[in-house]
Amino acid sequence: MWVLFLLVACATAVASAVRLVHAASAASRVPGRAAGAVFTAGDRDTELPTAAAVSVYEAAFLAGGPRRVADLTLLSLARQRRLLLAHTGWATVVDPEGGDDLERSVITAIGPDGQSRVSAVRTALAAADAVRALADRLVAAGLAVPSSAVTNIATAVRQAQFAGLLVLLTGAVSLFMLPPQAGAAPVVAWFALPLVLVSGALAIAQLEMRTSSLWASPAGMRLLGRIAADSASRSGDGAAGLTAFAVRGPAALKDPELRAALQGSGDTRRRPEN
Repeated sequence: MWVLFLLVACATAVASAVRLVHAASAASRVPGRAAGAVFTAGDRDTELPTAAAVSVYEAAFLAGGPRRVADLTLLSLARQRRLLLAHTGWATVVDPEGGDDLERSVITAIGPDGQSRVSAVRTALAAADAVRALADRLVAAGLAVPSSAVTNIATAVRQAQFAGLLVLLTGAVSLFMLPPQAGAAPVVAWFALPLVLVSGALAIAQLEMRTSSLWASPAGMRLLGRIAADSASRSGDGAAGLTAFAVRGPAALKDPELRAALQGSGDTRRRPEN
């Protein structure tokens, strides 16, 4: 009877591993730059002259997707003192006039009350037209992975995790159903094979996600490397701080309250005092 459980476990493990490998492979096969594709997002002051006119917003998308773009826009507004970021995780509008489409989208997401949780603003901005247009330009240029490929990878990872749980469950049931006189070692050894397969596929996927951006194509990753080097060479420039955040995220911030606001580590239930 346990052989049937083993067949189910093996089939599920192989299918999930193949799906994960296929999703990762499809994400790496990003078409080259489309004819006429141009980069126009972001403020003129945040352009990166050494990175083929890619804006700091576009660098943020390549490094961290829509969430990083939203956080960068909030940080930029906060540095201009047109928005307050509280360590409790609330954003408060000071100046309701946005300088570009992304800033206007943030202010719209905060709402007429002028205050909103950073997490809610981030979610709303991720679905904004300005972010979708930015992503489309990067995909057309061959620098970003299409959102469908990102979704496929996330789905494949969840399926592989489910397959691992199924292998453990079927293995446990098989051991429970074994006759007392039968040895458990062969059953454990056989079920270890699909478990190793799934674990290996997940480990490789996690390693790839840690060493690269889920959103950037290989060409986009090379560009991010040049942007990071350019930012390091301009460490004394104020704009370089935004660039460092775009590439590295909250880890680039020296202010612990800003990190708390953007990472959601504060008490998000309490509004800041006006």
